[in-house]
Amino acid sequence: MIIDGGPRKNFNTASMLQKFAEGAASVGNEIEVKTIRLYGLDYKGCMSCMACKIKGKASNVCKFKDALTPVLEEIAEADGLVLGSPIYFGDVTGQMRTFLERLAFPWLSYNDYSLTAPKRMPVVLMETMNGLPDRNNSQGYGSMEYCIANALGQPEHLNAYNTYQVKNYDRFELASFSEEAKRQYRDEHWEQDLQKAFDAGRRMAESILK
Repeated sequence: MIIDGGPRKNFNTASMLQKFAEGAASVGNEIEVKTIRLYGLDYKGCMSCMACKIKGKASNVCKFKDALTPVLEEIAEADGLVLGSPIYFGDVTGQMRTFLERLAFPWLSYNDYSLTAPKRMPVVLMETMNGLPDRNNSQGYGSMEYCIANALGQPEHLNAYNTYQVKNYDRFELASFSEEAKRQYRDEHWEQDLQKAFDAGRRMAESILK
């Protein structure tokens, strides 16, 4: 399962996730890859309904019914999970953070504070950002990474830096950025970033089939 937390259908995050999907699918017909765009769904964050904590009916899958419900149910049965988001204000998008509330809160036990997902699986956390490897304000997936690591397994990180914000810098008030410098960095790194995503997809699929 690939979860796209970016708003744009054909830009940096979407392109990286597509390459990941291609890499996974290249392993063989046994691998089924499904991508969900969060910005295409109508859903809310945790509603604090506590339905997942009812005695005798506790569940580690969110029970609130909306467009996200079937996605969470599919993730519970999946063999691998990929989360991708652009970085805004040093964090993942609001849509991704809202999704993560719904994903992780049912894992948390208020009896012993353990975190238990329906099953453990390989996870990749992907970020695309305007910052550079040595100069960025990304907090990534923040405290949610702790939940993911404990409930699913230690995630692999896949980041793309200094990505294009727009296709034509002349149209926008973006004077702080040099399009020439952006283009040079992209020419040197973007295809490598896409290849890394493809390779990561292939690795995850191969690990699942072992």
